[in-house]
Amino acid sequence: MFEFEEERSELLEKIEDLVERKCYAELRDLLLPMEAADIASLAGDVEEKLPLLFRLLPKGQAAEVFVELESDEQELLIRGFSNTELKEVLDELYLDDAVDIVEEMPANVVHRILQHTDPEMRKSINEILKYPEDSTGSIMTTEFVDLKATLTVADALKHIRRTAQDKETINVCYVTDIHRHLLGWVSIRTLLLAEEEDLIGDIMECNFIAVQTLDDQESTAQALSKYDFLALPVVDTEGRLVGIVTIDDAIDVIEEETTEDFEKMAAMLPSDKPYLKTGVWETWKARTPWLMMLMLSATFTGMILTHFEKSLVACAILTSYIPMLSGTGGNSGTQASTAIIRALSLDEVRFGDLFRVLWKEFRVAVFCGLGLAAANFAKMMLVDRWLLQNPAVTPMVALVVCATLVGTVLAAKLVGCALPILAEKVGFDPAVMASPFITTIVDAISLLVYFQFARMFLGIG
Repeated sequence: MFEFEEERSELLEKIEDLVERKCYAELRDLLLPMEAADIASLAGDVEEKLPLLFRLLPKGQAAEVFVELESDEQELLIRGFSNTELKEVLDELYLDDAVDIVEEMPANVVHRILQHTDPEMRKSINEILKYPEDSTGSIMTTEFVDLKATLTVADALKHIRRTAQDKETINVCYVTDIHRHLLGWVSIRTLLLAEEEDLIGDIMECNFIAVQTLDDQESTAQALSKYDFLALPVVDTEGRLVGIVTIDDAIDVIEEETTEDFEKMAAMLPSDKPYLKTGVWETWKARTPWLMMLMLSATFTGMILTHFEKSLVACAILTSYIPMLSGTGGNSGTQASTAIIRALSLDEVRFGDLFRVLWKEFRVAVFCGLGLAAANFAKMMLVDRWLLQNPAVTPMVALVVCATLVGTVLAAKLVGCALPILAEKVGFDPAVMASPFITTIVDAISLLVYFQFARMFLGIG
Protein backbone atom coordinates (compact mmCIF):
# COMPACT_ATOMS: atom_id res chain seq x y z
CA MET A 1 0.00 0.00 0.00
CA PHE A 2 2.74 2.43 0.99
CA GLU A 3 4.73 1.58 -2.13
CA PHE A 4 1.61 2.06 -4.25
CA GLU A 5 1.03 5.54 -2.79
CA GLU A 6 4.64 6.51 -3.42
CA GLU A 7 4.48 5.31 -7.05
CA ARG A 8 0.97 6.65 -7.73
CA SER A 9 2.00 9.59 -9.95
CA GLU A 10 4.38 7.44 -11.94
CA LEU A 11 1.70 4.77 -12.34
CA LEU A 12 -0.88 7.28 -13.60
CA GLU A 13 1.60 8.62 -16.16
CA LYS A 14 2.32 5.07 -17.33
CA ILE A 15 -1.41 4.29 -17.69
CA GLU A 16 -1.93 7.51 -19.65
CA ASP A 17 0.96 6.66 -21.96
CA LEU A 18 -0.20 3.07 -22.57
CA VAL A 19 -3.74 4.21 -23.35
CA GLU A 20 -2.51 6.84 -25.80
CA ARG A 21 -0.31 4.25 -27.56
CA LYS A 22 -3.15 1.69 -27.40
CA CYS A 23 -0.88 -0.89 -25.77
CA TYR A 24 -3.80 -2.66 -24.12
CA ALA A 25 -2.06 -5.99 -23.52
CA GLU A 26 0.73 -4.25 -21.65
CA LEU A 27 -1.82 -2.16 -19.72
CA ARG A 28 -3.67 -5.33 -18.72
CA ASP A 29 -0.41 -6.88 -17.48
CA LEU A 30 0.21 -3.73 -15.44
CA LEU A 31 -3.21 -3.93 -13.74
CA LEU A 32 -3.40 -7.69 -13.10
CA PRO A 33 -1.00 -7.83 -10.09
CA MET A 34 -2.60 -4.80 -8.42
CA GLU A 35 -5.07 -5.04 -5.54
CA ALA A 36 -8.69 -4.18 -6.36
CA ALA A 37 -8.76 -1.34 -3.81
CA ASP A 38 -5.65 0.22 -5.38
CA ILE A 39 -7.12 0.10 -8.87
CA ALA A 40 -10.37 1.62 -7.58
CA SER A 41 -8.45 4.45 -5.89
CA LEU A 42 -7.14 5.48 -9.31
CA ALA A 43 -10.66 5.89 -10.70
CA GLY A 44 -10.96 9.57 -9.79
CA ASP A 45 -7.80 10.36 -11.78
CA VAL A 46 -8.66 8.24 -14.83
CA GLU A 47 -12.42 8.87 -14.94
CA GLU A 48 -12.69 9.06 -18.73
CA LYS A 49 -10.56 5.93 -19.16
CA LEU A 50 -12.26 3.97 -16.37
CA PRO A 51 -14.58 1.92 -18.66
CA LEU A 52 -11.56 0.90 -20.77
CA LEU A 53 -9.49 -0.15 -17.72
CA PHE A 54 -12.46 -2.03 -16.32
CA ARG A 55 -13.00 -4.03 -19.52
CA LEU A 56 -9.34 -5.10 -19.58
CA LEU A 57 -9.66 -6.88 -16.23
CA PRO A 58 -10.70 -10.53 -15.80
CA LYS A 59 -14.31 -10.97 -14.59
CA GLY A 60 -13.41 -11.84 -11.00
CA GLN A 61 -10.97 -8.98 -10.55
CA ALA A 62 -13.33 -6.58 -12.34
CA ALA A 63 -16.11 -7.42 -9.87
CA GLU A 64 -13.76 -6.84 -6.92
CA VAL A 65 -12.76 -3.44 -8.33
CA PHE A 66 -16.40 -2.56 -9.00
CA VAL A 67 -17.28 -3.12 -5.33
CA GLU A 68 -14.48 -0.78 -4.22
CA LEU A 69 -15.56 2.11 -6.48
CA GLU A 70 -17.56 5.11 -5.27
CA SER A 71 -21.27 5.02 -6.12
CA ASP A 72 -21.02 7.71 -8.83
CA GLU A 73 -18.21 5.77 -10.52
CA GLN A 74 -20.27 2.56 -10.33
CA GLU A 75 -23.22 4.38 -11.90
CA LEU A 76 -20.98 5.65 -14.71
CA LEU A 77 -19.88 2.10 -15.51
CA ILE A 78 -23.38 0.60 -15.26
CA ARG A 79 -24.77 3.16 -17.69
CA GLY A 80 -21.99 2.26 -20.14
CA PHE A 81 -22.28 -1.52 -19.75
CA SER A 82 -23.98 -3.69 -22.29
CA ASN A 83 -26.56 -6.09 -20.85
CA THR A 84 -24.06 -8.94 -21.12
CA GLU A 85 -21.32 -7.01 -19.31
CA LEU A 86 -23.71 -5.99 -16.55
CA LYS A 87 -24.85 -9.57 -15.99
CA GLU A 88 -21.23 -10.82 -15.89
CA VAL A 89 -20.36 -8.31 -13.16
CA LEU A 90 -23.52 -9.01 -11.15
CA ASP A 91 -22.92 -12.76 -11.32
CA GLU A 92 -19.52 -12.27 -9.68
CA LEU A 93 -20.80 -10.10 -6.80
CA TYR A 94 -21.57 -11.33 -3.30
CA LEU A 95 -25.12 -10.63 -2.20
CA ASP A 96 -24.30 -7.98 0.41
CA ASP A 97 -22.17 -6.07 -2.12
CA ALA A 98 -25.03 -6.21 -4.64
CA VAL A 99 -27.42 -4.84 -2.00
CA ASP A 100 -25.03 -1.97 -1.18
CA ILE A 101 -24.86 -1.04 -4.86
CA VAL A 102 -28.64 -1.16 -5.30
CA GLU A 103 -29.13 1.10 -2.27
CA GLU A 104 -26.86 3.77 -3.78
CA MET A 105 -28.20 3.82 -7.35
CA PRO A 106 -31.03 5.91 -8.81
CA ALA A 107 -34.32 4.12 -9.52
CA ASN A 108 -33.79 3.65 -13.26
CA VAL A 109 -30.35 2.08 -12.69
CA VAL A 110 -31.74 -0.17 -9.93
CA HIS A 111 -34.46 -1.37 -12.32
CA ARG A 112 -31.82 -2.34 -14.87
CA ILE A 113 -29.67 -4.09 -12.26
CA LEU A 114 -32.59 -6.17 -10.99
CA GLN A 115 -33.54 -7.07 -14.56
CA HIS A 116 -30.16 -8.73 -15.07
CA THR A 117 -29.77 -10.57 -11.78
CA ASP A 118 -30.87 -14.17 -11.52
CA PRO A 119 -34.24 -14.75 -9.78
CA GLU A 120 -32.70 -16.16 -6.60
CA MET A 121 -30.40 -13.17 -6.09
CA ARG A 122 -33.20 -10.74 -6.96
CA LYS A 123 -35.38 -12.34 -4.30
CA SER A 124 -32.58 -12.15 -1.72
CA ILE A 125 -31.83 -8.51 -2.57
CA ASN A 126 -35.48 -7.55 -2.14
CA GLU A 127 -35.68 -9.39 1.18
CA ILE A 128 -32.63 -7.56 2.58
CA LEU A 129 -33.87 -4.19 1.30
CA LYS A 130 -36.99 -4.62 3.48
CA TYR A 131 -34.94 -4.23 6.66
CA PRO A 132 -34.52 -0.76 8.25
CA GLU A 133 -31.56 1.19 6.94
CA ASP A 134 -29.39 1.01 10.08
CA SER A 135 -30.34 -2.51 11.09
CA THR A 136 -28.17 -5.62 11.07
CA GLY A 137 -30.47 -7.18 8.47
CA SER A 138 -29.57 -4.43 6.01
CA ILE A 139 -25.85 -5.35 6.02
CA MET A 140 -26.02 -9.14 6.30
CA THR A 141 -25.51 -11.64 3.52
CA THR A 142 -27.47 -14.84 3.03
CA GLU A 143 -24.47 -16.54 1.40
CA PHE A 144 -23.15 -18.82 4.14
CA VAL A 145 -22.50 -22.53 4.64
CA ASP A 146 -24.99 -24.39 6.83
CA LEU A 147 -24.71 -28.00 7.96
CA LYS A 148 -26.94 -30.49 9.75
CA ALA A 149 -25.92 -32.02 13.07
CA THR A 150 -26.52 -35.55 11.72
CA LEU A 151 -23.91 -35.25 8.95
CA THR A 152 -20.56 -36.97 9.26
CA VAL A 153 -17.42 -34.91 8.77
CA ALA A 154 -16.81 -36.62 5.41
CA ASP A 155 -20.32 -35.74 4.19
CA ALA A 156 -19.98 -32.21 5.53
CA LEU A 157 -16.76 -31.64 3.58
CA LYS A 158 -18.43 -32.96 0.43
CA HIS A 159 -21.35 -30.58 1.02
CA ILE A 160 -18.96 -27.66 1.47
CA ARG A 161 -17.06 -28.48 -1.73
CA ARG A 162 -20.35 -28.74 -3.64
CA THR A 163 -22.06 -25.56 -2.33
CA ALA A 164 -19.36 -23.17 -1.04
CA GLN A 165 -18.15 -21.82 -4.37
CA ASP A 166 -20.28 -18.66 -4.11
CA LYS A 167 -20.37 -18.30 -0.33
CA GLU A 168 -18.95 -15.20 1.34
CA THR A 169 -16.88 -17.24 3.79
CA ILE A 170 -16.33 -20.91 4.62
CA ASN A 171 -14.07 -20.37 7.64
CA VAL A 172 -17.08 -20.93 9.89
CA CYS A 173 -20.02 -23.21 9.06
CA TYR A 174 -23.30 -22.94 10.96
CA VAL A 175 -25.26 -25.94 12.20
CA THR A 176 -29.06 -25.78 11.95
CA ASP A 177 -31.99 -28.13 12.45
CA ILE A 178 -34.63 -28.93 9.84
CA HIS A 179 -36.46 -25.69 10.72
CA ARG A 180 -33.25 -23.63 10.28
CA HIS A 181 -32.93 -22.88 14.01
CA LEU A 182 -29.28 -22.18 14.86
CA LEU A 183 -27.79 -24.97 16.98
CA GLY A 184 -24.08 -24.17 16.90
CA TRP A 185 -21.08 -23.69 14.64
CA VAL A 186 -17.99 -25.52 13.49
CA SER A 187 -14.80 -24.10 12.01
CA ILE A 188 -13.21 -25.46 8.87
CA ARG A 189 -10.10 -26.14 10.97
CA THR A 190 -12.11 -28.40 13.29
CA LEU A 191 -13.53 -30.25 10.29
CA LEU A 192 -10.11 -30.85 8.75
CA LEU A 193 -8.66 -32.16 12.02
CA ALA A 194 -11.64 -34.39 12.92
CA GLU A 195 -12.13 -38.03 11.95
CA GLU A 196 -14.22 -38.58 8.83
CA GLU A 197 -16.83 -40.63 10.67
CA ASP A 198 -17.34 -38.05 13.47
CA LEU A 199 -20.78 -36.47 13.57
CA ILE A 200 -21.08 -32.68 13.23
CA GLY A 201 -23.36 -32.63 16.28
CA ASP A 202 -20.55 -34.14 18.38
CA ILE A 203 -17.79 -31.71 17.34
CA MET A 204 -19.74 -28.46 16.92
CA GLU A 205 -19.53 -25.54 19.36
CA CYS A 206 -22.87 -25.13 21.08
CA ASN A 207 -21.97 -21.83 22.76
CA PHE A 208 -22.41 -19.08 20.21
CA ILE A 209 -23.12 -15.38 19.97
CA ALA A 210 -25.79 -14.36 17.48
CA VAL A 211 -27.39 -11.05 16.59
CA GLN A 212 -30.91 -10.33 15.41
CA THR A 213 -31.98 -8.81 12.13
CA LEU A 214 -33.39 -5.67 13.77
CA ASP A 215 -30.36 -5.03 16.02
CA ASP A 216 -28.53 -1.77 15.35
CA GLN A 217 -25.77 -2.33 12.80
CA GLU A 218 -23.24 -0.38 14.87
CA SER A 219 -23.81 -2.68 17.87
CA THR A 220 -23.25 -5.69 15.62
CA ALA A 221 -20.05 -4.21 14.23
CA GLN A 222 -18.82 -3.56 17.78
CA ALA A 223 -19.63 -7.16 18.73
CA LEU A 224 -17.49 -8.44 15.85
CA SER A 225 -14.65 -6.19 17.02
CA LYS A 226 -15.08 -7.14 20.69
CA TYR A 227 -14.99 -10.90 20.15
CA ASP A 228 -12.52 -10.88 17.21
CA PHE A 229 -14.90 -12.88 15.02
CA LEU A 230 -14.66 -13.01 11.25
CA ALA A 231 -18.44 -13.35 11.00
CA LEU A 232 -21.53 -13.31 13.21
CA PRO A 233 -24.72 -15.33 12.60
CA VAL A 234 -27.92 -13.32 12.20
CA VAL A 235 -31.18 -14.86 13.41
CA ASP A 236 -34.79 -13.73 13.22
CA THR A 237 -37.07 -13.29 16.23
CA GLU A 238 -37.71 -17.06 16.32
CA GLY A 239 -34.02 -18.00 16.35
CA ARG A 240 -33.85 -19.12 12.71
CA LEU A 241 -30.59 -18.47 10.91
CA VAL A 242 -31.20 -15.97 8.09
CA GLY A 243 -27.74 -14.62 7.35
CA ILE A 244 -24.29 -13.62 8.56
CA VAL A 245 -22.44 -10.34 8.96
CA THR A 246 -18.78 -10.49 7.94
CA ILE A 247 -15.88 -8.44 9.24
CA ASP A 248 -15.49 -6.40 6.04
CA ASP A 249 -19.07 -5.13 6.38
CA ALA A 250 -18.46 -4.36 10.05
CA ILE A 251 -15.40 -2.27 9.16
CA ASP A 252 -17.49 -0.30 6.65
CA VAL A 253 -20.16 0.34 9.30
CA ILE A 254 -17.60 1.50 11.87
CA GLU A 255 -16.03 3.83 9.31
CA GLU A 256 -19.43 5.30 8.37
CA GLU A 257 -20.51 5.74 11.99
CA THR A 258 -17.18 7.30 12.99
CA THR A 259 -17.36 9.73 10.07
CA GLU A 260 -20.92 10.61 11.01
CA ASP A 261 -19.89 11.22 14.64
CA PHE A 262 -17.01 13.46 13.57
CA GLU A 263 -19.36 15.51 11.38
CA LYS A 264 -21.89 15.87 14.20
CA MET A 265 -19.13 16.80 16.65
CA ALA A 266 -18.05 19.52 14.23
CA ALA A 267 -21.65 20.82 13.96
CA MET A 268 -22.37 19.52 10.47
CA LEU A 269 -25.20 17.42 9.11
CA PRO A 270 -23.82 13.97 8.12
CA SER A 271 -22.95 13.36 4.48
CA ASP A 272 -22.43 10.02 2.73
CA LYS A 273 -20.17 11.44 0.02
CA PRO A 274 -16.36 11.90 0.06
CA TYR A 275 -15.26 15.48 0.78
CA LEU A 276 -13.97 16.29 -2.73
CA LYS A 277 -17.11 14.85 -4.34
CA THR A 278 -19.49 16.89 -2.21
CA GLY A 279 -20.59 20.07 -3.96
CA VAL A 280 -20.38 23.56 -2.48
CA TRP A 281 -24.18 23.78 -2.24
CA GLU A 282 -24.45 20.45 -0.41
CA THR A 283 -21.65 21.43 1.97
CA TRP A 284 -23.37 24.75 2.66
CA LYS A 285 -26.66 22.99 3.46
CA ALA A 286 -24.88 20.56 5.79
CA ARG A 287 -23.13 23.26 7.79
CA THR A 288 -25.54 26.20 7.88
CA PRO A 289 -28.36 24.81 10.10
CA TRP A 290 -26.03 24.05 12.99
CA LEU A 291 -24.12 27.30 12.56
CA MET A 292 -27.42 29.20 12.60
CA MET A 293 -28.56 27.48 15.78
CA LEU A 294 -25.21 27.97 17.51
CA MET A 295 -25.12 31.62 16.45
CA LEU A 296 -28.56 32.21 17.97
CA SER A 297 -27.66 30.33 21.14
CA ALA A 298 -24.48 32.41 21.43
CA THR A 299 -26.63 35.52 21.78
CA PHE A 300 -27.00 34.53 25.44
CA THR A 301 -23.30 35.31 25.82
CA GLY A 302 -23.89 38.77 24.36
CA MET A 303 -26.83 39.32 26.73
CA ILE A 304 -24.61 38.47 29.71
CA LEU A 305 -21.93 40.89 28.54
CA THR A 306 -24.53 43.62 28.07
CA HIS A 307 -25.92 42.99 31.55
CA PHE A 308 -22.46 43.41 33.11
CA GLU A 309 -21.41 46.29 30.87
CA LYS A 310 -20.95 48.65 33.84
CA SER A 311 -18.61 46.15 35.47
CA LEU A 312 -16.48 46.03 32.34
CA VAL A 313 -16.34 49.84 32.18
CA ALA A 314 -15.32 49.99 35.85
CA CYS A 315 -12.50 47.47 35.29
CA ALA A 316 -11.74 47.40 31.57
CA ILE A 317 -8.80 45.01 31.97
CA LEU A 318 -11.27 42.19 32.66
CA THR A 319 -12.36 42.30 29.00
CA SER A 320 -8.94 41.21 27.73
CA TYR A 321 -9.12 37.88 29.59
CA ILE A 322 -12.57 36.82 28.33
CA PRO A 323 -11.22 35.07 25.17
CA MET A 324 -8.72 33.09 27.24
CA LEU A 325 -11.40 31.97 29.70
CA SER A 326 -13.84 31.04 26.93
CA GLY A 327 -11.18 29.15 24.97
CA THR A 328 -9.97 27.23 28.01
CA GLY A 329 -13.55 26.33 28.95
CA GLY A 330 -14.32 25.13 25.43
CA ASN A 331 -11.13 23.06 25.27
CA SER A 332 -11.78 21.50 28.68
CA GLY A 333 -15.34 20.60 27.74
CA THR A 334 -14.22 19.12 24.42
CA GLN A 335 -11.65 16.91 26.16
CA ALA A 336 -14.28 15.47 28.48
CA SER A 337 -17.01 15.07 25.85
CA THR A 338 -14.68 13.40 23.33
CA ALA A 339 -13.53 10.84 25.92
CA ILE A 340 -17.11 10.10 27.00
CA ILE A 341 -18.50 9.88 23.44
CA ARG A 342 -15.79 7.37 22.59
CA ALA A 343 -16.50 5.39 25.78
CA LEU A 344 -20.23 5.36 24.96
CA SER A 345 -19.60 4.16 21.41
CA LEU A 346 -17.40 1.31 22.71
CA ASP A 347 -19.97 0.46 25.39
CA GLU A 348 -17.45 1.22 28.15
CA VAL A 349 -19.82 3.68 29.87
CA ARG A 350 -23.57 3.49 30.47
CA PHE A 351 -26.14 5.82 32.06
CA GLY A 352 -25.72 3.98 35.37
CA ASP A 353 -22.09 5.13 35.45
CA LEU A 354 -23.06 8.83 35.35
CA PHE A 355 -22.13 9.62 38.97
CA ARG A 356 -18.85 7.70 38.73
CA VAL A 357 -18.00 9.68 35.59
CA LEU A 358 -18.96 12.99 37.25
CA TRP A 359 -16.87 12.21 40.32
CA LYS A 360 -13.86 11.29 38.19
CA GLU A 361 -14.15 14.39 35.99
CA PHE A 362 -14.67 16.58 39.08
CA ARG A 363 -11.34 15.47 40.50
CA VAL A 364 -9.62 15.82 37.12
CA ALA A 365 -11.12 19.31 36.74
CA VAL A 366 -9.88 20.42 40.17
CA PHE A 367 -6.32 19.35 39.39
CA CYS A 368 -6.44 20.84 35.87
CA GLY A 369 -8.04 24.07 37.10
CA LEU A 370 -5.58 24.60 39.94
CA GLY A 371 -2.61 23.88 37.67
CA LEU A 372 -3.84 26.29 34.99
CA ALA A 373 -4.70 28.93 37.61
CA ALA A 374 -1.24 28.77 39.16
CA ALA A 375 0.45 29.06 35.78
CA ASN A 376 -1.86 31.89 34.74
CA PHE A 377 -1.31 33.82 38.00
CA ALA A 378 2.45 33.66 37.48
CA LYS A 379 2.05 34.74 33.85
CA MET A 380 -0.19 37.71 34.76
CA MET A 381 2.17 38.92 37.45
CA LEU A 382 5.47 38.37 35.62
CA VAL A 383 4.48 39.11 32.02
CA ASP A 384 1.37 41.31 32.05
CA ARG A 385 2.22 43.41 35.13
CA TRP A 386 6.01 43.41 35.36
CA LEU A 387 7.31 42.78 31.81
CA LEU A 388 4.56 44.64 29.92
CA GLN A 389 4.24 47.18 32.76
CA ASN A 390 0.45 47.15 32.90
CA PRO A 391 -0.57 48.60 36.28
CA ALA A 392 -4.21 47.58 35.78
CA VAL A 393 -3.19 43.94 36.28
CA THR A 394 -3.29 43.86 40.06
CA PRO A 395 -3.04 40.78 42.26
CA MET A 396 -6.80 41.05 42.90
CA VAL A 397 -7.54 41.11 39.15
CA ALA A 398 -5.29 38.08 38.73
CA LEU A 399 -7.15 36.36 41.59
CA VAL A 400 -10.50 37.00 39.87
CA VAL A 401 -9.22 35.61 36.56
CA CYS A 402 -7.60 32.57 38.14
CA ALA A 403 -10.59 31.76 40.37
CA THR A 404 -12.80 31.99 37.28
CA LEU A 405 -10.40 29.70 35.46
CA VAL A 406 -10.85 27.01 38.10
CA GLY A 407 -14.64 27.43 38.03
CA THR A 408 -14.75 27.41 34.23
CA VAL A 409 -12.69 24.23 33.90
CA LEU A 410 -14.82 22.56 36.57
CA ALA A 411 -18.08 23.53 34.87
CA ALA A 412 -16.79 22.64 31.40
CA LYS A 413 -15.65 19.15 32.34
CA LEU A 414 -18.84 18.35 34.24
CA VAL A 415 -21.02 19.63 31.40
CA GLY A 416 -18.80 17.94 28.82
CA CYS A 417 -19.06 14.51 30.44
CA ALA A 418 -22.71 14.68 31.52
CA LEU A 419 -24.40 15.95 28.35
CA PRO A 420 -23.42 13.03 26.04
CA ILE A 421 -24.56 10.47 28.63
CA LEU A 422 -27.87 12.27 29.19
CA ALA A 423 -28.33 12.70 25.43
CA GLU A 424 -27.97 8.96 24.83
CA LYS A 425 -30.38 8.21 27.70
CA VAL A 426 -33.16 10.29 26.10
CA GLY A 427 -32.47 8.92 22.63
CA PHE A 428 -30.30 11.62 21.05
CA ASP A 429 -26.97 10.93 19.38
CA PRO A 430 -24.24 11.72 21.97
CA ALA A 431 -22.01 13.13 19.21
CA VAL A 432 -24.43 16.06 18.86
CA MET A 433 -23.54 17.11 22.42
CA ALA A 434 -19.97 17.79 21.41
CA SER A 435 -17.62 20.67 21.10
CA PRO A 436 -19.72 23.52 19.56
CA PHE A 437 -22.79 22.93 21.71
CA ILE A 438 -20.80 22.48 24.92
CA THR A 439 -18.63 25.52 24.14
CA THR A 440 -21.73 27.72 23.86
CA ILE A 441 -23.01 26.55 27.25
CA VAL A 442 -19.62 26.86 28.93
CA ASP A 443 -19.09 30.37 27.54
CA ALA A 444 -22.26 31.56 29.25
CA ILE A 445 -21.36 29.80 32.53
CA SER A 446 -17.79 31.16 32.54
CA LEU A 447 -19.00 34.74 32.07
CA LEU A 448 -21.50 34.43 34.91
CA VAL A 449 -18.80 33.00 37.19
CA TYR A 450 -16.33 35.67 36.03
CA PHE A 451 -18.54 38.59 36.95
CA GLN A 452 -19.61 37.05 40.23
CA PHE A 453 -15.96 36.76 41.28
CA ALA A 454 -15.38 40.33 40.07
CA ARG A 455 -18.17 41.52 42.35
CA MET A 456 -16.81 39.53 45.30
CA PHE A 457 -13.11 40.48 45.01
CA LEU A 458 -13.16 43.81 43.21
CA GLY A 459 -16.43 45.25 44.54
CA ILE A 460 -17.71 46.21 41.09
CA GLY A 461 -21.05 45.61 39.42
